[in-house]
Amino acid sequence: MDAVAEAVRPTDGTLDAEAGREAVRDALSELLGRFPDADLLSLSEGQRVFAVERYIAFDVYNLFRLDVGKTIHDKALNATEALSRLREVKDYLVESVSSRFRALRGAREQLTGRRVAELATRALQETFEVFEAYVT
Repeated sequence: MDAVAEAVRPTDGTLDAEAGREAVRDALSELLGRFPDADLLSLSEGQRVFAVERYIAFDVYNLFRLDVGKTIHDKALNATEALSRLREVKDYLVESVSSRFRALRGAREQLTGRRVAELATRALQETFEVFEAYVT
C-alpha cells in the first residue's frame, strides 16, 4: 500500500501531501477489508470506484482536520469529546461522498477527474456548513 500511496501522492514534505498519502493508505485498507482477494494492480471497475470513493472521503476529511482540527480540540470539553466530534465528521463525509457516488452511478455519469474534484470541493464546503458549531 505504501508503494501505491507513493505512486499516487509522492512525498513532498507538505502536510497536504501527507494527508493525501494517509487517505490513499486508508482507502486501500478499506478496499482490502471489503474485497480481501483484491489485486491492487488489477482492480475490477467496482473495486476502483470504491477505492476512489473512499480516497475522496478520507482526503476531504484530512483536509478538514488540517484546517480546523486544532480548533475542534480547543473548543471541546476534553480530548474524548474532540475525538468523538472528529469521528462524527469522518463518518458524515464517508456517507456523504458515498451518497454522491451512488447518485453519479444512478445517473450513469462518467467518473471524470473534474467531476470527482467538484464532488470533493462540494463535500468539503458542506462539511464546514454542517459542523460549523464545532469551529465557531
